[in-house]
Amino acid sequence: MAGRTHSKREHTVTMRDVANAAGVSIKTVSNVVNDYEFVTEATRAKVREAIDRLGYSVNVSARTLRTGHTNIIALAVPDLQMPYFAQLSSLVIAEAKQQGLRVLIEPTLYSRDEELNVLHGAQSTMVDGLIFSPLELGQEDVDELQVDYPLVLLGERIFTSSADHIATENVEGAKRATSYLLETGCRRIAVVGTHPGERVGSAALRFQGYCEALHEAGIEYDERLVVPSRMWHRVDGETAMNMLFDSGIVPDGVVALNDMLASGVMHAIQMRGYGIPDDVAVVGFDNSDDSKYLSPALTSISPGLPEVARLAVRVLKDRIDGLDPASHALEGLAEETDPATGKVFHKVPSSLVVRESTRPPIF
Repeated sequence: MAGRTHSKREHTVTMRDVANAAGVSIKTVSNVVNDYEFVTEATRAKVREAIDRLGYSVNVSARTLRTGHTNIIALAVPDLQMPYFAQLSSLVIAEAKQQGLRVLIEPTLYSRDEELNVLHGAQSTMVDGLIFSPLELGQEDVDELQVDYPLVLLGERIFTSSADHIATENVEGAKRATSYLLETGCRRIAVVGTHPGERVGSAALRFQGYCEALHEAGIEYDERLVVPSRMWHRVDGETAMNMLFDSGIVPDGVVALNDMLASGVMHAIQMRGYGIPDDVAVVGFDNSDDSKYLSPALTSISPGLPEVARLAVRVLKDRIDGLDPASHALEGLAEETDPATGKVFHKVPSSLVVRESTRPPIF
């Protein structure tokens, strides 16, 4: 969204600025800009007055109906130091290259303001579209996704029919990990990395999968085996596991909600003198490149990142080219399409990659 003001800072006027000035939602501004129906004349006039007063202009270079492309897309992820997002970025870059696109990487660094800036800031004038993996924005921020350029949403923080969405099997994956530990004979299975109070997002969904597996196996839920961790780095996994040991509890299995947590968990287990997997078996999530090089190599859930990257780039490319991904068949895209908006939703299947951190099934 390109715009202009006459301030000394040369602030680029965004759709958010117009919404604030007019006292309406971003979605309403988008509806007026795109000349949608069902906007009252009074509201339409108020928005147009704010547009004129602020000097906002629609970024036609970033809309699917324009004649010129930059052939650059943006990818916004929370943290490139996290193996999951580093691997995702590498895969998106490779897929984009095959599609004749270059990728501008935007690390949002666990900042709500940075995520909003990616959506509504001046850099959106430089790209044809955005692949967006939010971490700080939530379901209450769905109107922030009303933008005037192609957008593909990743992750499980926000669910909406207003954007194309490529998701992963968080519930199913964590359920598969927990069920596998149960099949190997584990009965005191801890889960590390939960976010208490979270209802959406990877942590909440993976915790849900853990609980479902226990319930279906007839294993009583024990809150003492649930270990929260706000961040998901190695040190957080080590800290969380040591907290569990210090409480006097020694589990026979651990589901770590990502591989970096699992790495720290494994370190803590070994430093306490326990063996992996004989004393404590460990399953991670993400199947990061490092997981097979841990000692022992880590059993982990693969979320299908190559497929996530492939579909995200190709759906975005279709939108940039003015094509409908639902009618322009993409191999592997068994999507749900919202009849009102035409946006697609697709969940990429996960799989369990078994390595040496778990024992063989006993039944």
